[in-house]
Amino acid sequence: MKSILKKITYFTALSFVLLMNSACSMVKTVNPWEKGTLARAEMTFENDKLDAKYAEHIYSSREAASGGAGVGGGGCGCN
Repeated sequence: MKSILKKITYFTALSFVLLMNSACSMVKTVNPWEKGTLARAEMTFENDKLDAKYAEHIYSSREAASGGAGVGGGGCGCN
C-alpha cells in the first residue's frame, strides 16, 4: 500500500513540475514597440504625486524618522 501511495505522490509531483514548466515557457516577452505603452504614467505605482507625498508622510510619521526615501539621515538627527 505504501509503495502505491509513494508512486502516486511521485507521479503527482512530477506532473505538477512539468505543468508549471510548460506554463512558464508561455510567458510572452515585451517587444520594443510595446515598451512605450508600459512606460506611461498610468502604469506606474506612483502616478499621483499628491498621493505619493501623503503616503510618504504617513510612512515617516509611523517610523518616527524623517527622510529615508533617498535622503540621508534618520530620526536620531545625525547625518
